[in-house]
Amino acid sequence: MNIVFDFGGVLFRWRPHEFMARLLPHRAPDEAAAHALVAEFFESYEGDWGEFDRGMISAPHLARRIARRTGIALADVHRVIDAVPVELQPVPETVALATRLRDRGHRLFFLSNMPAPYADHLEATHEFLAAFDDGVFSSRVKLVKPDAAIFREAARRFRVEPTDTLFIDDHAPNIATARSLGWHALHFLSPEGCEADLCERGLV
Repeated sequence: MNIVFDFGGVLFRWRPHEFMARLLPHRAPDEAAAHALVAEFFESYEGDWGEFDRGMISAPHLARRIARRTGIALADVHRVIDAVPVELQPVPETVALATRLRDRGHRLFFLSNMPAPYADHLEATHEFLAAFDDGVFSSRVKLVKPDAAIFREAARRFRVEPTDTLFIDDHAPNIATARSLGWHALHFLSPEGCEADLCERGLV
């Protein structure tokens, strides 16, 4: 089986509410404020951030746009943008699960919405990614999930058939698109739940 992993929230930790509360505590003094700040800043990874994911704007351009749109100080916006790559730390349980899948003979790939500077950082920093046969970052193909086009591009590049491919992602719209294109898909909620699902499928 071909196994395609998402990055943020699956292979790499991404807890934006905790992250923003640590970085900008004056704007996120409680949980409700942190959730509101995440919604305002990232716009569900559409809008400004979606263009960054798509590789259409640079980090400095993104920072200026967010500062103008939200009224957040430009220095604070830069602080957030610059801190994201370090925040994206591997989830040990998911990495171990990927290793087990590889050892069972499955081919590993990734498909991630990821801005170019973050993609470069992750590839240069995390040696375990060398175990993957290939991967697609949104910023390098100018396409983003959940658009069907990026799934078609991934299948073409990986030379896989959707019916022989399992996609693992934590974002429901991405799962829906994958299934609509004939991919098998697993909605990731936790490493433990993912492992249980893979066991039921006879993959680990």
